[in-house]
Amino acid sequence: MAIITWTEAQFGTHIAATDEEHQTIFNMLNKLHDTVTAGDLPAANALLDKFIPFVAKHFKTEEDLMTAHNYPNFAAHKAAHDKLVETALGLQKQVHEGKVQLSADTTAFVRDWLVNHIPNIDKPYGPYLNDHGVR
Repeated sequence: MAIITWTEAQFGTHIAATDEEHQTIFNMLNKLHDTVTAGDLPAANALLDKFIPFVAKHFKTEEDLMTAHNYPNFAAHKAAHDKLVETALGLQKQVHEGKVQLSADTTAFVRDWLVNHIPNIDKPYGPYLNDHGVR
């Protein structure tokens, strides 16, 4: 069962590359959530190990676009990315050390972060980048 659903109205940035990556992130998070709630923690851990690098790659895509076009809110945006990556890598380390287990609370945290971040932090770069020729 999907924990998050991408819609153009709620999450669309009007930047093709980032919208496609956001949709992939949502699909990966839904698969991770389903695997965690099914109790298959080894498979969930393996999915987490794919999810975190993909999200980091996505952040780089956004950051490269922002820096190439001198996006004025770049520093704050990058700081939000860096904070999430630091949190995710810390969780991943604890999972691999057997100190914590992934749970529905973990996937809910990521969902809530995305539901806040994309509409409030990502969407504003869309019109700016569109004005600079990025589609």
